[in-house]
Amino acid sequence: MPTITTKDETQIYYKDWGTGQPVVFSHGWPLSADDWDNQMLFFLRHGYRVIAHDRRGHGRSTQTSKGHDMDTYAQDAAAVADALNLRDAIHIGHSTGGGEVARYVARYGKGRVAKAVLVSSVPPLMVKTHKNPEGTLTGCFRFMPT
Repeated sequence: MPTITTKDETQIYYKDWGTGQPVVFSHGWPLSADDWDNQMLFFLRHGYRVIAHDRRGHGRSTQTSKGHDMDTYAQDAAAVADALNLRDAIHIGHSTGGGEVARYVARYGKGRVAKAVLVSSVPPLMVKTHKNPEGTLTGCFRFMPT
């Protein structure tokens, strides 16, 4: 089974098929990388490299009671992207995976991400507030008042 090991020794399972521009899929709670197989096969047939991982505590990745927060999920996604040397990647996240993608793009995506797609996502708080003084995506997006 292809896995990478994170800084806290968690094993993250991943699928990596094809060549071309990478499309990275992040699954929802409590699913696994397998839930993206139909989409992966579609993009694979159209010349893309497709990658999906099982988030920690899901599928074939380490079943751990720690690290179930967006910061750690994004750090794990970054470990996969680093190990696979992903550049110019399109990241697609559904539900919790969308929150993971948003946090990954904000913290680790500079120079690596071409596009991000959030599908029915649970993104982390993105704007600056007194409870989130740094904001999540400061510098990535410009928020306009309504």
